[in-house]
Amino acid sequence: MFIINFNMKDLIELLTLPILNFNANIMFLVVLLTCLLLLCFLMTKKASCKVYLVDFACYKPPTSQKCSKELAMKQAVQSEYFSEETLDFMKKTLERSGLGDSTYLAEIYFRKIYDPSMKDARKEIEMTVFGSVDMLLAKTGVRCEDIGILIVNCCIYNPQPSLSSMIVNRYKFKDNVITYNLVGMGCSAGLLAIGLAKQLLQVHCNSYVMVVSTESITENGYMGKERSKFLINCLFRVGGAAILLSNRPSDHKSSKYELFHTIHTNTSASDRSYNCILREEDNDGMVGITINKDLIATAIATIKPNLATVGYLILPMNEKLAYIATVIAKKLFPRKKMRPYIPNYSTAVDHFLPHVGGKPVLDDLQKTLGFSDKDMEPSRMTLYRYGNTSSSSIWYELAYVEAKHRVKKGNKVWQIAFGSGFKCNSVIWRAIKTVDHDPSNPWTDEITEFPVILEDLEPFPVFFEPSK
Repeated sequence: MFIINFNMKDLIELLTLPILNFNANIMFLVVLLTCLLLLCFLMTKKASCKVYLVDFACYKPPTSQKCSKELAMKQAVQSEYFSEETLDFMKKTLERSGLGDSTYLAEIYFRKIYDPSMKDARKEIEMTVFGSVDMLLAKTGVRCEDIGILIVNCCIYNPQPSLSSMIVNRYKFKDNVITYNLVGMGCSAGLLAIGLAKQLLQVHCNSYVMVVSTESITENGYMGKERSKFLINCLFRVGGAAILLSNRPSDHKSSKYELFHTIHTNTSASDRSYNCILREEDNDGMVGITINKDLIATAIATIKPNLATVGYLILPMNEKLAYIATVIAKKLFPRKKMRPYIPNYSTAVDHFLPHVGGKPVLDDLQKTLGFSDKDMEPSRMTLYRYGNTSSSSIWYELAYVEAKHRVKKGNKVWQIAFGSGFKCNSVIWRAIKTVDHDPSNPWTDEITEFPVILEDLEPFPVFFEPSK
């Protein structure tokens, strides 16, 4: 190691050397200044913090809120809101949705008349949010005063004070806690929140971040006549999750996963993407979420670049080279028909967990990416058992894999979610340890009953509005 002992007197002597050495003097000064600047940069540059997923918890509603497809249709008939034609459409949608008979609905849907109040909606949120946060705090043993950042995401329900304020008030977080409340961002917001947490943890050292992902369906049932707005009635169910992240080096051994990558794609700048899923009133003034014919094309256009980035980051070199070779061949021989090369993502990840969305979404993803039925099992079983719980669905999927004792040390987990906007978000984790039995896992009491054998269902009767 060289020690530089260079003072102002030496510098003056150097500058007063004969003019013949002028160029050499200048060169020496340039090298010296460069070394000093590099040294300053290395001393002030902060190393990128590692982010750990300490643990997470998923809310499991009480048995009283279980709703079979038959009961859901019975309640719809008794409400007298819908015509025979609409009821027939709803029945076909439920039968082909991929949902089982044990999903959970909000309490309001078990009443004879659907007349939700703000109090009803708040009760649903309190049950899902407080239920999952209580479990998380009990599992991790982390004190509320140690949590420096809180991020809450819920798409439609947006009360004042906010959901983040509601949590701070309930658990008495410290006065300087940093809070974020993400609304209107669809089913991909849960992973978007993880990306935000990652960025914040690069700035705030030795911190805990709590992420809470949920949705409220109490006030969002659609009682109108437009078929394109009925998906929320048929697919969405009660659920929520709480996740604890940390950048504290001391949490490495006690955490479950290390965060590797977060990849975000947002095509909202396109009018076509922006309008494909839209919450609006129908002609009778009934509020619902419209899905138009641009959804499929928009989803493909948004998910493809996300997959490409994921592939660049995680695929082995042989898969990358095979893909590049196909692209070059298509350029060289444009008239020759060539099937596009689909990289084998299963060579890079051990557990693939796409947002459940609905059966058609899972079918298309499996076909496009070439994953096996075993790979798709967590998503299909989550859709069957819990339905689409929006941004929290991916956490029920991870809980399923853990309950099956499939997560081994070093395994890589890929979560991917997509939703209105249109947005697509991917998160890649690496398991720090083999995950053992967890009595608070929402699947624990019934995991031996899964997987169930799913019947071959007829095509999903989705009705799309014309493009805007």
